[in-house]
Amino acid sequence: MKILIRGGRIVDPASGRDAIGDVAIADGRIVALGAASTGFTPERTIAAHGLVVAPGLVDLAARLREPGHDHAGMLESEMAAAVAGGVTSIVCMPDTDPVLDEPGLVQMLKFRAGSLNLARLYPLGALTRGLAGAELTEMAELSAAGCVGFSQADVALKDTLVLHRALQYASTFGYTVWLRPNDAWLGAGVAAKGPLATRMGLSGVPAIAETIALATIFELVRDTGARVHLCRLSSAAGIEWVRRAKAEGLPVSCDVSINQLHLIDVDIGYFDASMRLTPPLRQQRDRDAIRAALADGTVDALVSDHTPVDEDAKNLPFAEAEPGATGLELLLSLALHWGEAARLPLAATLARVTSAPVAVLGAARGAAYTGALASGAGALVPGGAADLCVFDPTAYWTVSAAALRSQGKHTPFAGYELPGQVRYTLVAGVVAFEADLG
Repeated sequence: MKILIRGGRIVDPASGRDAIGDVAIADGRIVALGAASTGFTPERTIAAHGLVVAPGLVDLAARLREPGHDHAGMLESEMAAAVAGGVTSIVCMPDTDPVLDEPGLVQMLKFRAGSLNLARLYPLGALTRGLAGAELTEMAELSAAGCVGFSQADVALKDTLVLHRALQYASTFGYTVWLRPNDAWLGAGVAAKGPLATRMGLSGVPAIAETIALATIFELVRDTGARVHLCRLSSAAGIEWVRRAKAEGLPVSCDVSINQLHLIDVDIGYFDASMRLTPPLRQQRDRDAIRAALADGTVDALVSDHTPVDEDAKNLPFAEAEPGATGLELLLSLALHWGEAARLPLAATLARVTSAPVAVLGAARGAAYTGALASGAGALVPGGAADLCVFDPTAYWTVSAAALRSQGKHTPFAGYELPGQVRYTLVAGVVAFEADLG
C-alpha cells in the first residue's frame, strides 16, 4: 500500500534530520523523505501537521508472557500495547514457561508474533537450560532459530565457571550475552537497602549486589573478549563501574528502565505493591546518576522493562507481591518526560529509544546481520523499513489502568500526566495502530 505522511516534523536521530516534510511509503519501505516524487500517487494520506514523525521505538526489554503465562498477558494484548505506545520492535526475555531454550519454541513464538502483523519480535534465548544455571543451551541452534542474544533474564547465574564457559562460547561465535548484574545472595531482598527499607521492615538489596556482579562480569569479559549487554542498571555505583569499563574499551553496553529513571524508594509509600519492581527502586542519588548517564551516553538505551502482572499476583503484601509493571505504552512518554527535564533536544531524547537500541542489536548480531534491523529499523532512510511512530509532542494524557491495552494493568505511574500522544504507528508500511480521538 502507498501511504503519504504529509507535513510532519521528521525527526531521525540516526541521520540528524529534523525538518518539516513528507514521508512517502510503498511496499513496506520508505521511498522518499522531505518531498515525494511527482509520480507518487498515495492510496492513503495521513495529515501530520503539528505532529512528529519518528522511527518506531525499539524496546530492548519486554516480557510478553507467552508461552505459559496467559493469565498475566497474551501475545495479542501485549503486541497491541506495543504499537499503541509507538514501539515497533521488541526484544523479549527467555523466562517464559517453558523457557526459550529450544529452537522449536523460538520459531513458534516468532511465527505467532509475525502472524499478528503488529510489532517485530526479537527473542533472547536462554543462556542455560531451563535457566537452571548448570548446562549451556545450544546457542548456535537458537541463533539460527532467530535469537538475537542469550540471557538468564532475572535469574542470577551463581556458578562463575558456567558463566565463564558461556562467555567463551559466545565470544567464539560472536554472540552477545545479556546479563542483569545481581549477586544471587546479596540481591535476594525486595527493596533497596537503606533507611526506608529498614524503617518498613523490608529485606534490603545493597548496591554492592550490583557492583560485585559487575566486577565478576568485567573480569570474565577481559579474559574471554565476549560482548555483554548489561540490563537494567539501578545504582550510581553500578553506573560508575560501567563508565570505567567503557573507558577501558571493554565490549559492553547497558540499559536502564523507565522505572529507575523516574522513581525512587520513597515512592513505595505505604507498601504500594505497584512499586514492587526488579531491580528495586533506589535512592535519589542513584536516580540522578542514572539520568545523567543516560544523557551523556554512558547508558546506551532506555527500556520499558514491561512485565505484566495479574491481579492475584500483585494484590498481596508488598514483600509477597510479584515484581513487575506494564510499560510498553509508557516508554515514549516517559522518555519525553525525562528529555524535557534534562533540556535535551528532541532528537537526543528519541535516540535512546530508537537508534541507540538498534546499535546494541547491531553489535549483538555483528556486521553480517542482514535482517530487518540492518535494513532500517530505528531510523528513517529511503529504502529502509517503514517502521514509524507519529505522535503529538504537545498532547498530554493521564495514565490510567482502564486505558492500557496491556493485559497487565499495574503501573507505578498511574495518575501521572505525561507528554506525547501516539497518533499512528506503522510497521512495514502498514498502519498497526491509529488513535481514536473521538
